[in-house]
Amino acid sequence: MNLNRAILTTTLILGTISISNAQEAKHEDTEFYTPVPPIVSPAKVIGNAPGDAIVLFDGKNMDQWVMTDDRSKPATWKVSKGAFTVDKHSGNIETKQSFNNYQLHLEWQVPANISGEGQARGNSGLFLASIGKGDLGYELQILDAYNNPTYTNGMAGSIYKQTTPLVNPSKKPGEWQTYDVIWTAPVFETDGTLKSPAKVTVLFNGVLVQNNFELKGPTQYVGLPAYRKAHGASPIKLQAHGDKSEPLSFRNIWIREL
Repeated sequence: MNLNRAILTTTLILGTISISNAQEAKHEDTEFYTPVPPIVSPAKVIGNAPGDAIVLFDGKNMDQWVMTDDRSKPATWKVSKGAFTVDKHSGNIETKQSFNNYQLHLEWQVPANISGEGQARGNSGLFLASIGKGDLGYELQILDAYNNPTYTNGMAGSIYKQTTPLVNPSKKPGEWQTYDVIWTAPVFETDGTLKSPAKVTVLFNGVLVQNNFELKGPTQYVGLPAYRKAHGASPIKLQAHGDKSEPLSFRNIWIREL
C-alpha cells in the first residue's frame, strides 16, 4: 500500500469511528443530577434579605455590631426610624462575626442638607474586611458623589486609592443608595505569603461599578497597598470619618456567606 492510500484508509477508518461514536452518544451522557442546590427562599421585596442571609441590621438595634477600637464594647451609633447614624465622636464600628467570602447588601444615605465638598462631604467607608483598629482593612468608599468632584479613586464606588468605579450612578443627597457586594477574601500560604489576592464585584444602585477587581492589598491613605500581613476571616467595618459634614445613615444590612 502506498503512502497516499494508507492515509486515505486511516482517515476513512477514523471518520467511521467518529461517526459511530456520535451515533452511540446519548443526551443523558452530559446530564447530571447531583449535587442538588439547596432551596433558598427569595425576598418578597427586592433588596431585602433572602432566607439564608444573616441580618446584620434589621432597623431595630445594633446587636450585631461592636466598637472597632474596643470589641468588648457594643456599638453606640444611634438607631432611629429603622436606620442608624454615624457617631463621629465614638469611632468606627464592626460586626461581631467574622467572614471570608460573602454576598453583602447595604443601604446608605447622605443627608439632604449635606455641607462641605470633595472628601469632606458625607465621607464614610465600608471596609469589606477589617484587619485592625482604626481604618485598617479593604475599603469600598462611601461619599456624596452627586455633583461633588474629588479624586476618582476616592469617590463613591471606588476601592479607595486603588481603582475608580466604572460609572457614577449616585443619587442626590437625601435619597437612599445601595451597595451589593461579592467579596472573595485573600488566601495566604502557611508561611504567610500571598496565595491568591482579594477580589470584589460591586453593584452601586443596581449598576456594576467594580467587576471582579483584584485588590493589591489593604487600602491605604498614604503609600502603595501590599499584602504585608496574613489574616483569616475578618469583621466588616463602617467608618466614622472625621470630616465636619453631617453624618450618614445606614439601613437594611444583610450578608450571605459563600
